Amino acid sequence: MYSPPFNRVDDEHEIRALVRAWGTAELVTVDPDGRPVATLLPIIWHGDTVIAHLAKANPHWRGITAGAPALLICGGSQAYVSPSWYATKAEHGKVVPTWNYSAVHLSGTAIVHHDPDWLRTAVTRLTEQHETGRSDPWSVTDAPEPFVAGQLRGIVGVEIHVEKIEAKAKLSQNRSAADREGVVRGLEASTGPVDASVGQLMRAALHRDI
Repeated sequence: MYSPPFNRVDDEHEIRALVRAWGTAELVTVDPDGRPVATLLPIIWHGDTVIAHLAKANPHWRGITAGAPALLICGGSQAYVSPSWYATKAEHGKVVPTWNYSAVHLSGTAIVHHDPDWLRTAVTRLTEQHETGRSDPWSVTDAPEPFVAGQLRGIVGVEIHVEKIEAKAKLSQNRSAADREGVVRGLEASTGPVDASVGQLMRAALHRDI
């Protein structure tokens, strides 16, 4: 991952919190012909292991041999940044658009699982992660056992041993405080569906840096 020092996120606790909040990742591997293959998956990252599952009908898993290199690309809110929001536009006009975003890359090796007990544990953990805190949380055991067993036969598990963690939060940290404040105001006033959330991240980062 390309990441200038001012965009790099090094705090592992913060990185894990981001990945947990986002909840998904693009699993990227290379098939036997050398072509990259990607699938968006819900994930759980615990310790140095990420677990997920794919539909058995998805041919992606067939190209994953035990110990194959794998990359998980996790991403959060992102937004276009208009140069018209910069205070320096009025000063000299030497400004251009950019894109603000946060991302985490987890690199390692992958293995595919077919064992029903492993799959049941994986989907139970994924369910619990997303159902916890709901007023009426659903549990895997709420469904009839024969139905659950049939659903498990339709998926395969994938486990990634994480060997490298890279994270980046590109939130205009290279701009002046006035420019950053202008971007925050612009994003907060935008009608874009996720612009306000990027603005909130920027405001928090701006307050930390002051």
